[in-house]
Amino acid sequence: MNRRQILRGLVAAALFASLPAFAAIDVAGVKFDDTTTVAGQPLKLNGAGLRTKFVFKVYAAGLYLTEKKTSVAEVLAVPGPRRVAITMLRDVPSEDFGKAFTEGLNANTSKEERNKILPQIMKFGEIFAQTPTLKKGDQLTLDWTPNEGTQCYLNGKKIGEMMPDQAFYNAVLRIWLGDKPVDSSLKPALLGEK
Repeated sequence: MNRRQILRGLVAAALFASLPAFAAIDVAGVKFDDTTTVAGQPLKLNGAGLRTKFVFKVYAAGLYLTEKKTSVAEVLAVPGPRRVAITMLRDVPSEDFGKAFTEGLNANTSKEERNKILPQIMKFGEIFAQTPTLKKGDQLTLDWTPNEGTQCYLNGKKIGEMMPDQAFYNAVLRIWLGDKPVDSSLKPALLGEK
């Protein structure tokens, strides 16, 4: 190798190293950044995937955690803030979305668990009552912040009240990650399986 080739290699390496690392994952045209921030803390994209019903693409979802986890137990136990980011891929009446939420929650929690978080389930249901339709392109975000609670956002704007119990957030996560997930192909995608 001559000096010119070595110099070219060093210049190319320096240019490559200076490029920003935008490792976004694309799910049905929706880009999920590799990192995000919740409550001032950086989170990593644990996984992202597509929610389908029959043959229809309903939404793309991404799960952000403080550190990557591959099992449901680890995800539910991970400390710090968390985020579920959902981008709608079709119009869905909020009544249908709320019904699917309730069915997913009921399928993956016991009656005792639901009774403990019933006030928060009711508040969450009120959120859907405020929005008649989730439209294609809408972004729904569910953030968990320790010592504060769960806050929902629609297109970046807060909707509904803060729901304080972590058991509620974990119950919501189990809609996608529980033993009976709403979409069996979305669960492994959110757990970062390729």
